[in-house]
Amino acid sequence: MALNYIWVAFFLIAFVVALVKLIVFGDTEIFKIIVEGLFDSSKVAVMDIALPLAGVMTFFLGLLNVGEKAGAINFLARIIGPFFNKLFPEVPKDHPANGQMIMNFSANMLGLDNAATPFGLKAMASLQELNPSKEAASNAQIMFLVLHTSGLTIIPLSILAQRAILGAQNPSDVFIPCVIGTYVTTVVALVAVGLKQRINLLNTTVLGWLGGITGFLVLALWWLSGKPKEEIEMISKVVGNLILMIIVVAFLLGALRKKVPIFETFIEGAKGGFDTSVRIIPYLVGMLVAIGAFRNAGAMDALVGGLKYLFGLTGMNTDFTDALPVALMKPLSGSGARALMIDAMKQFGPDSFVGRLVCIFQGSADTTFYIVALYFGSVGIRNTRYAIPYGLFADFVGVLAGIALGYFFFH
Repeated sequence: MALNYIWVAFFLIAFVVALVKLIVFGDTEIFKIIVEGLFDSSKVAVMDIALPLAGVMTFFLGLLNVGEKAGAINFLARIIGPFFNKLFPEVPKDHPANGQMIMNFSANMLGLDNAATPFGLKAMASLQELNPSKEAASNAQIMFLVLHTSGLTIIPLSILAQRAILGAQNPSDVFIPCVIGTYVTTVVALVAVGLKQRINLLNTTVLGWLGGITGFLVLALWWLSGKPKEEIEMISKVVGNLILMIIVVAFLLGALRKKVPIFETFIEGAKGGFDTSVRIIPYLVGMLVAIGAFRNAGAMDALVGGLKYLFGLTGMNTDFTDALPVALMKPLSGSGARALMIDAMKQFGPDSFVGRLVCIFQGSADTTFYIVALYFGSVGIRNTRYAIPYGLFADFVGVLAGIALGYFFFH
């Protein structure tokens, strides 16, 4: 139900803002801009997202089927099982969903977005099989989705590359703040949903895994922080792609060892790739069109202007407000937030406070509404329950952490 109200709200707010612009300011082009945006957003949803995703989905769903028959998914589930069983008590031990979720999280952390999406959609489908109410999100699905929207990424490669393109003196200077920001968002998301679902997080298994992951991240950051940007990019590319190829080869070798008919098994799993991509098109079109109307009407600009005025009344430093469009756009549209990030770096300079802060915002969370539409839409869930509010809460904490990190490191 929450998604219904949010979707309608986007259009109503866009209409009201546009009507004010027409009547008060005489902007006769505003409705033309919004209507053209409706068609453009619809095209982007199908041509730039759903159809390109079909090829990637076809390959990786086929590969996952091979890995599942070879026992690789169950192997991963046994390793991660103790930790995931605490976070996902509804998911049985050694269930394939555990391995699929950890593959999704691992690919995201390494910046392998093309691989992460098929793994995540497969995991959501496996969780749907366990869901007793097929149209309402289960607790396990909400925990998975909110953790996914926290956007944990170890190497924000695209941000570093964009800073280099725009002439930053040290493009990787936002590297540590970005990783700290996204890690804070992820931990807050885990704790918030865990408390909502009354999951006992104060046990040796959860604390041990979180402590181990935190220690690993600290050591990785310490090791990488002293290296030049070019070397960080090279390491991330090599390690990320190497791990992906190791997964592919391990699945194939495991299937050979178990005498699985590999190609036939691959084809069997791959058939679902195109079907999944087609199934999500209505959800993507609906959400991206609503977001586009909201943005093209100028509602986002009005919101940022209002916030800047309110913060100014308190007497506090308002330098961060020029970066807020990226923070506000990120939950709505990844491409929109990226465009605003680039625009801010061009306007204020990549080495300015705002130029660095927009990069931290971009790297500290993920596109909540897009992910909800994509993942829940792929399995036909209409009742998202509390997934969106908790995803947005994690995004909000990421914004606060980003502002604090920006002032700490660069102001």
